[in-house]
Amino acid sequence: MADKKMITVKQVGSPIRREKSQRATLIGLGLNKMNKERELIDTPEVRGMIKKVTHLVRVIGE
Repeated sequence: MADKKMITVKQVGSPIRREKSQRATLIGLGLNKMNKERELIDTPEVRGMIKKVTHLVRVIGE
């Protein structure tokens, strides 16, 4: 994993009163609490998940 490009994603918005699919996407990204950060491999699949919940997350490392 060290040779793959990584991005850091931080949850900045609450999933309360959001659609089930958006909550499930956050869980799929490994985020479930405010201000939690995850380092993920930069793939098209992960980018699509981030795009779906862009109003709830912030990409820190690109």
